[in-house]
Amino acid sequence: MTTWGIVSTVRGSAKDILRFVAYHLDLGADQIFLFLDEPCADAFNVLIRHPKVEVRICDARFWAYRQRERPDTHQVRQTANASFTYRKTQVDWLTHIDLDEFLWTATPIDEQLAEISDDVPAVRVRPIEPIGGTQDQYKAYIPTGQGRDGIMQTLYPNYGAFVLGGFLSHVQGKLFVRTGLPRINFRIHNLFQNGEMRPVNTELPGIDLCHRHAPDWDHFRTHVQFRMQSGSYRAGMSPNVPREQGGLNMNELLNWIMTEGGEAGLRAFYDEISGTDPEVYARLEQHGLIRHRPLNLDEKLAKHFPGSV
Repeated sequence: MTTWGIVSTVRGSAKDILRFVAYHLDLGADQIFLFLDEPCADAFNVLIRHPKVEVRICDARFWAYRQRERPDTHQVRQTANASFTYRKTQVDWLTHIDLDEFLWTATPIDEQLAEISDDVPAVRVRPIEPIGGTQDQYKAYIPTGQGRDGIMQTLYPNYGAFVLGGFLSHVQGKLFVRTGLPRINFRIHNLFQNGEMRPVNTELPGIDLCHRHAPDWDHFRTHVQFRMQSGSYRAGMSPNVPREQGGLNMNELLNWIMTEGGEAGLRAFYDEISGTDPEVYARLEQHGLIRHRPLNLDEKLAKHFPGSV
């Protein structure tokens, strides 16, 4: 039997944390390794009792035990915890995903992983993003090399040329990594071995990564400043398309939009790229890019942690 697990460094409400864990337990995860980037006693006290969950609070004592200072950025803390977990886990495959990412599949994950050739060290799963304001509807990932740039400009006439893959967040997806390999280190979207990046060219099309990065306007607006300062929209990131083609990174794009159009401009950008705009939604539907992925998070929460919140 092929086993698989999840490692995640999280901060959020107890309900969000418990829903994330409950959902993936229901999906069949054999082990979940959870690192609380800030204390959450209500979640910790529930999870510490579950046999398939290993939960740690990443306080000063935790980092002292690891014999290192607490990394300044959350991205480095995430990858450090993922690499640390990889070296001690007993599951056959380990994936590092975030609190707003939910694996979805119609076929058991263990069966799909069991079919991977023994010489493949890691496989990639691609993201899909929610249609703004909906619970179960998502925009599909469009692979490169299938006329994606032209499709982007058709779907999103104002901003499609600037936003990679038409997604508000990453298109790279996340990795399942085969355990037991020497000198492995995780990055957010990539894998390093012996200090060098290992290409991951094998994909699992049967698994979607439902990335609820900006599920509605209020969520997007609340988080956009943090993301521009130190998150996925921070300054210094690579442009979404080459600069010689007029490309901007997301930080530059959003600064330009807010300078020129203010709050209304930012809202128009979100409505277009998230598919909230009815005309954009209709075009997505015409191109066969709408996916129905019911997560039923509250139902899974009640099933695995009844009465917890």
